[in-house]
Amino acid sequence: MDRPVFRREFLHPRFWPLWLGLGLLWLIVQLPYKALLWLGRMLGAVMQVFARERCEIITRNLQLCYPQMGNAERERLIRENFASTGIAFFEMAMSWWWSRSRLAKLAKVEGIEHLQQAQAEGQGVILMALHFTTLEIGAALLGQQHTIDGMYREHDNPLFDYIQRRGRERHNLDATAIEREDVRAMLKVLRAGRAIWYAPDQDYGRKQSIFVPLFGVQAATVTATTKFARLGRARVLPFTQERLADGSGYRLVIHPPLSDFPGESEEADCLRINQWVEQAVSACPEQYLWAHRRFKTRPPGEAKLYKKRKRK
Repeated sequence: MDRPVFRREFLHPRFWPLWLGLGLLWLIVQLPYKALLWLGRMLGAVMQVFARERCEIITRNLQLCYPQMGNAERERLIRENFASTGIAFFEMAMSWWWSRSRLAKLAKVEGIEHLQQAQAEGQGVILMALHFTTLEIGAALLGQQHTIDGMYREHDNPLFDYIQRRGRERHNLDATAIEREDVRAMLKVLRAGRAIWYAPDQDYGRKQSIFVPLFGVQAATVTATTKFARLGRARVLPFTQERLADGSGYRLVIHPPLSDFPGESEEADCLRINQWVEQAVSACPEQYLWAHRRFKTRPPGEAKLYKKRKRK
């Protein structure tokens, strides 16, 4: 995909409110990092009050995944999850607009040698990530140390799409943005020995998935990781990230490649991936994107697990 290019239409008055909002956000993120953490927590508290449908989804997911959790612990986790989501809003802007040197000071990266070894051997890498609230800044921090290609879906607002892509790609000057549906391009990138960020932890519907347990609940799980690894002749390296509680930055871990992957069947591979998802999420549950309807698609005959979405 070509690099984003500024267009004259972005100066049209219909984009002025967005320009104003982005300008205000740019000013805010010049504040010290710990001030932004505090502002993010406050934003998260406001979101929890008004985003009732999102709160219901988070609550339902936690009930399904951690049925043994008491009400008080669940409510605490929900508050922390909203706080993390609020912080993520400012982390997004930090990753777009902070100087590279200022941003780099927050990174504590472990396991980069696994990426470097694969690159030295001309081996493609599927950097198997998860939808943590820190995914935007995590990708930016890792991108400063190693080129990462990424799956991409164009935003509906062309100006926001331009700002978002420009902010992301400045950390990877030779990176490739690949349309999410462009499987051929993804395989080409993997066979060229490059690393691509890919997260298999969401519900993409019945067509591309099989049902295997996740936290003890049957979950529609994409088989694409197996297909990409086999057809792209790529290694699968799990990747996790965590916002450190002491406010010193972020811990990014590139784990060793999965051994014997792909395995004997797509079902076995999906189960193995979901077991890894359980471990990674449980290590840092307050920073996971619980607002996604992960169990929306149900096996034939099973009742829906979420309330019907309210029409707007």
